[in-house]
Amino acid sequence: MLFNTFLESVVKIKHLELFGEVSHAKMSPPYRLQLAERMRERAKTAKVAGVMALFYPNLKGETFLVLILRKTYKGVHSAQVGFPGGKYEETDEDLMVTALRETEEEVGVPERDLNVIKALSPLYIPPSNFIVHPFFAISETTPNFIKQDEEVEDIIEVPLLDFLDESNIITTRVPTSFNVEVDVPAFKLNGHIVWGATAMMLGEVKDLLKQVL
Repeated sequence: MLFNTFLESVVKIKHLELFGEVSHAKMSPPYRLQLAERMRERAKTAKVAGVMALFYPNLKGETFLVLILRKTYKGVHSAQVGFPGGKYEETDEDLMVTALRETEEEVGVPERDLNVIKALSPLYIPPSNFIVHPFFAISETTPNFIKQDEEVEDIIEVPLLDFLDESNIITTRVPTSFNVEVDVPAFKLNGHIVWGATAMMLGEVKDLLKQVL
């Protein structure tokens, strides 16, 4: 889809009601509710983070979404696909500022180039004890991506039409903290399997886009 066409429609999202858990549940691992229940007390002291669902035109004027492949490290989100973003810092005015700052740090898109359209539904992530606040943003110019080598293995540029294509929703098997493998819903984007919290947040982004495109 050409970005000019996308831009005319996507601004309508700011007036839509969020889908929240209805969207999240479509892409939720089957064990998530059980794990969240076990973490109920710990969740009261959860850390917070801001992430960005950023859409932009490529050099041909086609609409794309940027995701990142995280580095391999000793942590629960090692080598997973996610949104650019990160942990709230005390110097951040609010979580939108967190998402803007971290997006610039991780993929090199300046805050001044981003127009945040809407705050999306926050999502609690039991394994890392984070509440993540996603934001929907656009850049009207083609970004010159520069990845943060310390944290980002690769920048993944996903065509909008691929993201919206229902055939790119699959089922995959993943290991769990219960020492068993389970089937979970996932997106297959640019050859990467996107599941868990990122897939759940993408689910709401997709449902909102389907209302306006």
